[in-house]
Amino acid sequence: MKLGQFEIYPITDGVLHLDGGAMFGVVPKTIWEKHHPVDGKNRIKLELGALLIKAHGRNILVDTGIGNKCSAKFCDIYGIERRPTIEASLQKYGLLPDDINLVINTHFHFDHAGGNTRKDADGRIYPTFSKASYFIQKGEWEDAIRPNERTKGSYLLENYEVLPKQAALDLLEGDAEILPGISVKRTPGHTAHHQAIFIESEGEKAIFLGDLIPTVTHLPLPYIMGYDLFPLTTLETKRTLLEQAFEEHWLLIFQHDPNVRMGYLKRESGRFLLQEVHDDGC
Repeated sequence: MKLGQFEIYPITDGVLHLDGGAMFGVVPKTIWEKHHPVDGKNRIKLELGALLIKAHGRNILVDTGIGNKCSAKFCDIYGIERRPTIEASLQKYGLLPDDINLVINTHFHFDHAGGNTRKDADGRIYPTFSKASYFIQKGEWEDAIRPNERTKGSYLLENYEVLPKQAALDLLEGDAEILPGISVKRTPGHTAHHQAIFIESEGEKAIFLGDLIPTVTHLPLPYIMGYDLFPLTTLETKRTLLEQAFEEHWLLIFQHDPNVRMGYLKRESGRFLLQEVHDDGC
């Protein structure tokens, strides 16, 4: 759809399935299961979402899905189904990986940065988007290359370790403008240096939320993932962002919701709800 002079296209690398209780933290299953039914392993279906932005003659990719490096065991644990792949999603818009000029990662967890790199038939790992500059918060990079016992299951070195040597890696420190109208905002909580991507053109504004608010169901303030490293920080980040998004009429773009990709906030009886927008702008 058009956003001012820019074009934005929610795309996908397929789906994965994660434990529903972990996705909703302290919220009881009897509440969230109404919106997200579980499979036989108590997992819920989640989109491996990404975003293509066309702006200033550049093709910008926000997050890269899970990629092709997962073992059969890994795919089974997380119920990964790469149909379509991120490459097939881009091809729908006439683009190949070499046509991507910039890659912006919200953070380096495997379902957001797995597609940063590919594994070839000989087992060699190399950047998927070889002509692109990759952007990430410096603090996120430092946490990801030295994961601890809590985070090493989410930070997989094969997804980003080769970037400094084989691609252009730009380390950001706080809020930053990448191109006119394309910027990142630190939105800590899920990780210490998680960032959302803010898009503005001709007075129209949108934000790609990443894992700050992964699905529409996570709009209420207490709905915070058990995966979040700093849940109380998430709470305050959400509170501030949602108020500003409502006041300034931002388009919210959700990464993991399997049914709703974007919409505008409305307030009813003191609660934020979503007015869905489809990719035709309606």
